[in-house]
Amino acid sequence: MAPTVQIEDVSRLYGRFAALRKISLTLEAGRCYVLLGENGAGKSTLLRVMAGLLRPSYGTVKVFGVAPEEARDRIGYMSHAPMLYDEYTAMENLRYFADLYRTRPCLSGEDVLRSVGLDPALERPVGQYSQGMRQRTSLARVLLPQPDLLLLDEPFSNMDMSSAHQMLALLKKTKEQQRTIVLTTHQRELAEPLADALITLVAGSIATIG
Repeated sequence: MAPTVQIEDVSRLYGRFAALRKISLTLEAGRCYVLLGENGAGKSTLLRVMAGLLRPSYGTVKVFGVAPEEARDRIGYMSHAPMLYDEYTAMENLRYFADLYRTRPCLSGEDVLRSVGLDPALERPVGQYSQGMRQRTSLARVLLPQPDLLLLDEPFSNMDMSSAHQMLALLKKTKEQQRTIVLTTHQRELAEPLADALITLVAGSIATIG
């Protein structure tokens, strides 16, 4: 089976500052890769390069054998920002996003909200949610079109332990469907049970893969 992601000698420069330095990685289907490192190590930049939101200054990135921009309908990306419409309810947000995925079969909004522990009947707009509830709604948005590659930037932030373990169980099921997960976290102890590989970045370079 061809790799989900193939990264070869990728660097990303901002002026004279190198956010990524000669990164090479091969990511396989049905596996979870956890990116570790201090703030500024390059974790979020690497996710954005894989998502096709940033182009590398040097090197090549292939997702499902093509440039990331050509595979966006197969990529689910969850950033620090929730990327939700605050004036809409969670269900209204998911109906809006489902309309954007014309080429992929989407889950029902009700089912995906229940899977992340939210009540689909909640009439409160997302702007009035707690940070943890917004995080779970953001994950529901990512899971809605059943992407083959999930890129999750600090998915456990602002979550209580019960919600975090619920998310881990959901991601485990997603991985078992032969989908690839790449996530960043500062909560290593949470992600380790799900991880097939722990990748530590230091100053934009890969320091260890364990």
